[in-house]
Amino acid sequence: MSTMHEAIGIIVGEASSTSFIFSSTTERCPSRLDYVSIQSMELIDGVLTEVDVLAQVEAIFSASDALSQYIGFEAIRRIKAADIDDIRVYGKARILGYMQDDERDALFPRRSITPGSEVRLASESLLERFYSFEADEALDVGSLITRRSVNVSISVTGLRRHMAIIAQTGAGKSYAAGVILEELLEKGATVLIIDPHADYVLMGRNEDASIHELSDRCKVFRNPSSTGRYEESQIGTIEEYTIAFSDLSDDEVFEIAGVAPSYRRIRETMSKVLGELRQSNSAYTPDDLLDTLLGHMETAATQGERSDYASAVRFARDLVRMRVFGGSSTQLSRLLAPMQLSTLDLSGLDHSSMDYIVAKLLREVYEEVSSGRFPHPVFVLVEEAHNFVSRENSTMSSSILKRIAAEGRKFGVFLIVVTQRPSKIHADTLSQCNSQIIMKLTNPKDQNSVAESSERLSSDLLADLPGLNPGEAVIVGPIAKAPVMVKIRRRRTREGGADIDIVSALRSARKEVGIDKVVAKHKESQEKFGGAFEDE
Repeated sequence: MSTMHEAIGIIVGEASSTSFIFSSTTERCPSRLDYVSIQSMELIDGVLTEVDVLAQVEAIFSASDALSQYIGFEAIRRIKAADIDDIRVYGKARILGYMQDDERDALFPRRSITPGSEVRLASESLLERFYSFEADEALDVGSLITRRSVNVSISVTGLRRHMAIIAQTGAGKSYAAGVILEELLEKGATVLIIDPHADYVLMGRNEDASIHELSDRCKVFRNPSSTGRYEESQIGTIEEYTIAFSDLSDDEVFEIAGVAPSYRRIRETMSKVLGELRQSNSAYTPDDLLDTLLGHMETAATQGERSDYASAVRFARDLVRMRVFGGSSTQLSRLLAPMQLSTLDLSGLDHSSMDYIVAKLLREVYEEVSSGRFPHPVFVLVEEAHNFVSRENSTMSSSILKRIAAEGRKFGVFLIVVTQRPSKIHADTLSQCNSQIIMKLTNPKDQNSVAESSERLSSDLLADLPGLNPGEAVIVGPIAKAPVMVKIRRRRTREGGADIDIVSALRSARKEVGIDKVVAKHKESQEKFGGAFEDE
């Protein structure tokens, strides 16, 4: 077995500044996806300087002239017995770059690699230079897939250019997002999580369900109409997130109800009734609006007025069905505080209700930060992002999410979108996420969307996505010095979005019914069939 300092191969054939092929042996050849280094000459400040270039092995193949596919089996056996099979082993490596002492990021070679150069296994010290950052900047995410002893961190500074976490269902995207959130909280970040399925409501608990040391900085907010997946005893204190209907302007009511500007008469009718409610009731609700419209419809003097009220009633009923409004509005300062991770639990709400809440909250957050009233950077994580900023359908929240993606970095609002369907996210928003953590992805449409949105994802890395195991990811963009394949570390906080244990659930159901013994006795009474089946 070779050591880090011994040559494990020699570069052969044509080599370029982006890739090379090396000859090796069966015993010395590194595994696919492992890292190798070669020494090369680069022009630095006008002087040719020797640098250590890092490369990743992307393919291993072997060949033999003696063992041709056109030779018969017996001939092959004789060749093997005579030990003259002349097996040759080759590897193909993709160049990742080299580090210069005064440079923060990896630099890509401008000169080709020289055939005949020796190839060595990359040392841990070289890998750590490529895949780690200073403590104040580093977010610890895991280790190299092929070198578990080498820790990998990403740059919190790189998040200024937004980030997407992409994977198909079951690959571990929410788990990976939880790791990032743990690191951000420990760094002192202000984080707001849009959580449609209660995947992040247990961030205040350790993996064993005990109280996390920073649990007082983890807040969970839930609308009264949300059913919620977890009880308060499992989460800790849950605060209400409510919106007072009486706080909304006429235009906001029209937008929520879907009353287009072209419906001028309906808007005038609803404005008239809203004005009456403001004069008589300081805390009116959608039910009050509906009841008042129905009352006016019954007493309308003309058929035209009755028709106008009837049309407005249809939109008012949609507002009543949303069930997201309360008697007062939750103050934004409850959700937005220094070094606070706020999770907005939307589980159980219908899509239109979620959409409106997200739209209203993110507009308030953007206004608060961009105006300078909240002086700290805010990281907004949006789970199931394809439902809020869709490529196919217009939503109330899409406009503010697009604005944050396009302009948020100027003011300190940074977006983290999490999705299993990148092909359904609006292309402009996904392309603004310059950094990406991509896990197992097999759908061709989703792969193409990722490739179109990322200039840093090579075709070779894209081809590796279907073969990733759960918890493994490719990281590209400003958060990393060079593209890296990583095994996400174990979370310290409790996961909320894990799949249910079906075996345990079924066992519990049998126990509850008290039928376990009956089933066991029935199986014991069955005798194995020892005969033979015959045709009639």
